[in-house]
Amino acid sequence: MLRPGDIAPPFDLPAATGASLGRVALHALSDELIVLFFYPRDFSFICPTEVTGFNTSLEQFRAEKCSVIGASVDDAQSHQRWSAELGGLGLPLLADQGGQLASAYGVLDEKEGVAMRATFIIDQERKIAFSEACPINVGRSVGETLRIIRALRTGRLCPADWTPGAGFGPADRKF
Repeated sequence: MLRPGDIAPPFDLPAATGASLGRVALHALSDELIVLFFYPRDFSFICPTEVTGFNTSLEQFRAEKCSVIGASVDDAQSHQRWSAELGGLGLPLLADQGGQLASAYGVLDEKEGVAMRATFIIDQERKIAFSEACPINVGRSVGETLRIIRALRTGRLCPADWTPGAGFGPADRKF
């Protein structure tokens, strides 16, 4: 699995954003930060809670100059149908058929043939700034991802459970 400081593997994949089909390429994204989250499958039990959670919080991510993109091994037409079932989505879902992108990021569960539940925050230099993986049966906290975005943007030492407005660690320390 990729770690902070690693170069983010590029992508240019078919995607669905709500009812629209198109392509999304890493090099074409202009936001300072990108959240790329992998999930196992459309039409599953935990995945819609995460995807709709990210979708509900899109404006907060956008306020942080951050794009949010989901990815699974499903095709773009499946994403499109699933988006309609979920009431429409404003974030793109990448069609990583065959799992090449999940494999490049080190999060392909080869036994199951699906992506692990993993989150990457990619910085403006298109390096990994943050990465995490969860067991496939445990959903992520969208609020925690947003908190991490905000902490990264400070460039300061942010203690556990730091929130905007709270104090920072000493400026003369590296860690």
